[in-house]
Amino acid sequence: MLHVGNVVVDLVLDVPALPERGGDVLATGSARAPGGGFNVMAAAARQGLRVAYAGAHGTGPFGDLARAGMREAGIEVLHPARADLDTGFVVAVVDAGGERTFLTSPGAEATLTGRDLDAVATGAGDIVYASGYGMLHASNRVALAGCLPRLPDATPLVFDPGPLVGEISADVMRAVLPRIDWWTCNAREAAVVTGHADPMTAAADLAGRTGRHGVLVRTGPDGCVVAEPGGPPVRVPGFPVEAVDMNGAGDAHTGVFVAALAAGSSAVDAARTANAAAALAVTVRGPATAPAAEELSAFLRQRRLPARSQRT
Repeated sequence: MLHVGNVVVDLVLDVPALPERGGDVLATGSARAPGGGFNVMAAAARQGLRVAYAGAHGTGPFGDLARAGMREAGIEVLHPARADLDTGFVVAVVDAGGERTFLTSPGAEATLTGRDLDAVATGAGDIVYASGYGMLHASNRVALAGCLPRLPDATPLVFDPGPLVGEISADVMRAVLPRIDWWTCNAREAAVVTGHADPMTAAADLAGRTGRHGVLVRTGPDGCVVAEPGGPPVRVPGFPVEAVDMNGAGDAHTGVFVAALAAGSSAVDAARTANAAAALAVTVRGPATAPAAEELSAFLRQRRLPARSQRT
């Protein structure tokens, strides 16, 4: 998997409640770790898929932390660090009710250029992954809009628009959308794009827009919906678990879905595997909690019932 998105550093603060404007509050805990696109890459790499980061990264403490995390996860970094910028960071404030509030400071990851992407050659079996976050930065937006439509026809493109999908330029979406092989998002994001609150209807609508392989819409604990052109949408049930932290479930789902597709699984089978990975991920605290391949296989073996996919 060639990842052309953004790796940042997450600075997580646990607080009893957000302070009033101009106020202050003492955090009860804090953590810092690679985040953003790192979580999807780590999920895919844990399934044995070779993963490379083709995005930009910086020189400084956050860049060092991001690269160390990628090295530990077995992710190859394709470009040298930007000499004059550090990697950006996201401050995630988590209140006692579990609600997350984010503040993002872009850095080197927001400076991707067409020259960077032109230097990355795709080969047989490669899958390119792009995120809508990258299209919110001026330099990345121009680079991705120019590069993605020119990918070799045999190279699948997986696109996750992210929660800010409504802010992506319509011109960029028109340029990229026809080239997308797999559009993967959650139900809220699908509703923003299509206007359909029902995930089945939204997935079918999106499948008619991409023009290539299909669409996956995540529906939380219920699993996901898979829609492919020419056929009805398929509801792929999730796996009931005792969740302790929902953070990172979507990234685990996407990374494992890509890895399963790369291994030759059908879309529905890959979605079922991804549902299992997301279920395991929410039983562990932290953002990059996708399971290793062995743990995921054992989980699926324990639940060897056939996927009861429902077509409508």
